[in-house]
Amino acid sequence: MRLAIFSDIHGKILLPFKLADLYQQQTGRKIDFILQCGDIGAYPSMDNLDKATLKHAKQDRDELGFHDDFTHINPVIQTYLNKLNIDMICVRGNHEDHDYLDQLEKENGQLSRFPIDVYKRVFVCRSGVRQELRKDDEVLHLVGIGRIGDQKGRTDKRFIQEYEKKEIRKLLKTNQHFDILITHDKDDSNERGYGMAAIREVLDNVIFRYHFYGHTGEPFKQETDYNGITQSVKISELEYSHSGILPEGSMIILEKKGENDFQLEVVSQQFTNQLTRFNWKD
Repeated sequence: MRLAIFSDIHGKILLPFKLADLYQQQTGRKIDFILQCGDIGAYPSMDNLDKATLKHAKQDRDELGFHDDFTHINPVIQTYLNKLNIDMICVRGNHEDHDYLDQLEKENGQLSRFPIDVYKRVFVCRSGVRQELRKDDEVLHLVGIGRIGDQKGRTDKRFIQEYEKKEIRKLLKTNQHFDILITHDKDDSNERGYGMAAIREVLDNVIFRYHFYGHTGEPFKQETDYNGITQSVKISELEYSHSGILPEGSMIILEKKGENDFQLEVVSQQFTNQLTRFNWKD
């Protein structure tokens, strides 16, 4: 099973699909799923944009890609996604329409993840709930934790909610090992004064092979977590520079070759530079 992993797409919903498609074409290696570490930019209504998204959308219409292309059927996009046949599985970030996502989560309360777009290709994980990805006879186990943490007692919907913390407490009691943890925020074990305490608690009590996250604005890095087991990977935000190219470490490939055999590839900028700010929508 092979995964393409991204973070912080901010409305550029089609871009991960196009990068995965290009990777398949040029390497001959099939992508089975896309994972996305939050800040999807899931705003179906422009009336509910947060201040940061509204500001950026004035300069870059790509911020509104969910509204423009994923809330009503575009036959060209539908045909493309059906042919590609890859689902993108996400966690919430802090730049989403959480009222919209809350309603969908409520309507799909029996599902561990739920579709948020008109094509049913973009899914959001319920935080702290065990997930399975299946491809033929292969199974990959993962957990997603969305939103961000807060150290100032704020409770608006950007921040992890009490019902999600309850699910995480259930997770802490499990003896199951997992392949992947995807989060938007990082854990709170650094001295910079931000992060999510629940992520640290999960990493200290549940065994994961990999933890992928975004959000922080830090460059790509891969290191062993404080728990001495998990490989922690900060994915660069899928944001174009002023020169129109994507940063190093903005596309990761993880391949599960066997029960205990994984291979991680940091896709080169030589590859991602083929899709620039100026041509990726062509």
